[in-house]
Amino acid sequence: MLVAFAITPLGIGEDVGEAVAEAIRVVRASGLPNRTDSMFTTIEGDWDQTMAVIKQAVDAVAKIAPRVGLTLKADMRPGVTDALTSKVEAVEAYLA
Repeated sequence: MLVAFAITPLGIGEDVGEAVAEAIRVVRASGLPNRTDSMFTTIEGDWDQTMAVIKQAVDAVAKIAPRVGLTLKADMRPGVTDALTSKVEAVEAYLA
């Protein structure tokens, strides 16, 4: 399962980098395969693993921000592993 998510700290002004960094710190410490870009962090694991990490990341941001927004997008495909890289590699092969 791949889950792309964005956590938005609210009520702390425009400079949210420190709060977002706390969420990413949780993700990286989880040991799950992950990738962060300018809009989303994507993690790979089963339902319980990914949702537990996302909850911990939200909780970390909630310690800093009085309100937290969460956006999720999930791709559930049983039996598929390493989708975090293989999906991108497949598209890159078509572009080559």
